[in-house]
Amino acid sequence: MRPTARGAAVLGVSVLLVAAAEWAGYPLFRVLGAIGLGALLAAVAVTARGMRVAVSRVVYPDRVERGRPALAKLRVRNLAGRPQPGFAAWDHAGGSTRSVQVRALAEGAEATYQYELPTGTRGLLAVGPLTLLRADPFGLARNRHPAGEIATLWVYPRTYPARARTGGFPRHHHDGATTDDSLRGSLDLRDVREYQPGDEVRHLHWKATARTGRMMVRDYADPEQPRFTLLLDTRGDALPPAVFEEAVDLAASLLAASATAGHHSRLVTSGGADLATSGGPLAVRQLLDELCQVRQDTGAEQALVPGVLSAVRHRGGCLTVVTSGSGGPGALGGLAGLRARYSSVFVLDLGSGGVPPVVPGARVLGAGSAADAVRRWNEVV
Repeated sequence: MRPTARGAAVLGVSVLLVAAAEWAGYPLFRVLGAIGLGALLAAVAVTARGMRVAVSRVVYPDRVERGRPALAKLRVRNLAGRPQPGFAAWDHAGGSTRSVQVRALAEGAEATYQYELPTGTRGLLAVGPLTLLRADPFGLARNRHPAGEIATLWVYPRTYPARARTGGFPRHHHDGATTDDSLRGSLDLRDVREYQPGDEVRHLHWKATARTGRMMVRDYADPEQPRFTLLLDTRGDALPPAVFEEAVDLAASLLAASATAGHHSRLVTSGGADLATSGGPLAVRQLLDELCQVRQDTGAEQALVPGVLSAVRHRGGCLTVVTSGSGGPGALGGLAGLRARYSSVFVLDLGSGGVPPVVPGARVLGAGSAADAVRRWNEVV
């Protein structure tokens, strides 16, 4: 509990009035000073009493697309054996504060409040800590109590309806074996590994389980399942911040469409991040979680194509590069060495304006925004 700025001012003025009354002998000053001190003491007495309440907050949904509504539900229950006066609750969400005025609660009563959370910026939004605030009617003193836990709201990139490319299959070596990075799928046995949540029970390898004492599963690869690889340009000098957000939206739209269609989908960034999935609803969530946190790289100048993508063992399917050709033809020169490893290569040029750059062996689509790029992609696909 502590006085507010107004309370501190009242205290100072009241002390001065009492001192002036003693020095000059004016009874009116003494009365006014006593009234001010009495009001301040009453405010302290009102706010000093603790708040015996149980407070819980739920954020729903916990993952939301940028710009879509997300709510926090605040539940307050009176634990005291007497009525609980009203108070205010402040909840911090990112750089903003949400205020809720909690009404007076009868003994054992409970009340629920809802308020909207800001979702205009992609990323992980910390919701909390929650602060309970009790103040007197004149705003002379206040008492703050921390309550609740910090929740996390995942603000995903915005996605647009995109078509999944069905062409471009992984290539086999001359001896018929699959590539080293074949993803888990259906037909060809690649390995026997330890069970992970989400694996199909029918793929359990009972002999290996009995031998190791741990649950082991067969790791399969489907040599005929379409594969989609997206390279997102995260170089700090390649895209302005606003255009980079459009690039992330575009990457989210194409990867979500591919994974939803059940295709093996892989996200690679210029900074070296690499996430390969086998398609399906869980893959969509994994890819969007990764894109929710991706940031532009800072520091030393980097190449567009990272080492994880230029490795010989990575090949097959469709490669799509989301970048900007504003850096000149040399900025895209590293893509030439990838053409032989993929059945098709697309370059989506965002925000460069003018004539799109020419990339040998690749189809270049220029667009000014993610929505425009998805529209052009759908026309081609």
